[in-house]
Amino acid sequence: MKKGKVYLVGAGPGDEELLTIKAKKKIEEADVIVYDRLVNPTLLQLAKPNAEFIYAGKLPNRHIMRQEKINETLVEKGEAGKVVVRLKGGDPSVFGRVGEEAESLAQAGIPFEIIPGITSSIAAASYAGIPVTHREFGGTFAVVTGHDKSISGQPLIDWSSLANGIDTIAFYMGVSNITHISTQLMKHGRAPKTPVVLIQWGTYGRQKTLEGTLETISQEVEKTNFQNPAITLVGDIVTLRKKIKWFEEKPLLGEQILLARTSSEKSLVEEKLRGLGADVYSYPSFKPNLLLQAIGNDHLSKKISEYEKIIFTSPDSVHYFFSWLNIEQIDIRTIQAQFQVLSEKSFKELQKFGCMAEKAQEVEVGPKQLVVGEKKTVAAYREIDVFITHEMQITKASQIVVQRLMDDQFLSTIVFPSAKSVAELKSGAEQISQYFADKLLKLNVVCFGKKSAQAATDAGFMIEHVLDEPTHSALVEYFLKKSLIESN
Repeated sequence: MKKGKVYLVGAGPGDEELLTIKAKKKIEEADVIVYDRLVNPTLLQLAKPNAEFIYAGKLPNRHIMRQEKINETLVEKGEAGKVVVRLKGGDPSVFGRVGEEAESLAQAGIPFEIIPGITSSIAAASYAGIPVTHREFGGTFAVVTGHDKSISGQPLIDWSSLANGIDTIAFYMGVSNITHISTQLMKHGRAPKTPVVLIQWGTYGRQKTLEGTLETISQEVEKTNFQNPAITLVGDIVTLRKKIKWFEEKPLLGEQILLARTSSEKSLVEEKLRGLGADVYSYPSFKPNLLLQAIGNDHLSKKISEYEKIIFTSPDSVHYFFSWLNIEQIDIRTIQAQFQVLSEKSFKELQKFGCMAEKAQEVEVGPKQLVVGEKKTVAAYREIDVFITHEMQITKASQIVVQRLMDDQFLSTIVFPSAKSVAELKSGAEQISQYFADKLLKLNVVCFGKKSAQAATDAGFMIEHVLDEPTHSALVEYFLKKSLIESN
């Protein structure tokens, strides 16, 4: 059997748009993705529908997969001929154990590549308004582990060289050792008043910072119960933050929004809210399962010329219907029916095939009519002939993403644009587990209108707000007003 290939890929610091183009391509090609806890889970949705996902997440003092097992898994999947992506937060060569994994692959004769990512220390510093070098504050920068293999768990470092020879120091995951780190730096000559900043979840909308000095930062950490994952920056350059911090000025920083949806089409409001600083996640994502040759559709090829009206319920229904015509070798000129659509998007999709249609608000029951669409949608039309084009299935990656977000408590508000979105979210959550579905009920809910609010209430959700107008601009305005009230 031909051996596969393993890509040791840096996923960047968190903001999904900081992923490199090469990393994106390899995720899309992968048969298997072995991913860490600090990887933004939304990146998994770039994978192909049949990809296998293996969680190798690590928590402080608790490992889901030991490093030896990770190495074995990469070799095993590579020997099975798979294209494997080992997805790591930040850059895989910076405290990512990429050397150990690459050695195992080389020893087993498995081809591999190392694909760099934007390292978390520099990215987090930039998002906190701190350049790591500056002509007036110093030209040396070091990245240092905040913990290691020593018996005490405290980093074994040449503290004298670090304290006296480096202008700006970035410690990875050093929060639990902050007292030791600050004490050693002061003991070896660094001034007690040296500025320090801790950056938690850098580049995410949930980014938080904690400022102090070498002599005060330990007390600040204890007082605020500040936790990893965090980067600790030490150096006079930290003072620039007062002038040039930009990310934390965004008005919706800290908002954790789950946007319920009924299709995989990306909404423009996601980008708008994210641009204002919020973390926004869409759920669920869907993949189509084509049913063009399903039982019930088989008689339509002979009957298609008899219909007087064909109604398309979605843009996908248009696309798949014309695919079916091609499969069945049906000349469109034999169709005498008037085409009708229920949305502007469906109208535009039909135009791509050189056809026009009448727009309607709903399907009117009548003789010699055919309703075309997704399985759940057309099931409502029992008195009319229907053509089932496909059914939408929730993707495996989508389920992993939302479960990870809830497990790590990274969601606070659900937005329901429609009653159907309530049903889709509830159905998807119950496929994971009833326990998980019940956890979602504890989140705050914003609804676009009375119908979605009623559906959410009936499903057991707590309604925080119903928009005055069912528009994206009204949703953005609501979150902006909420943020303003909370900040005053």
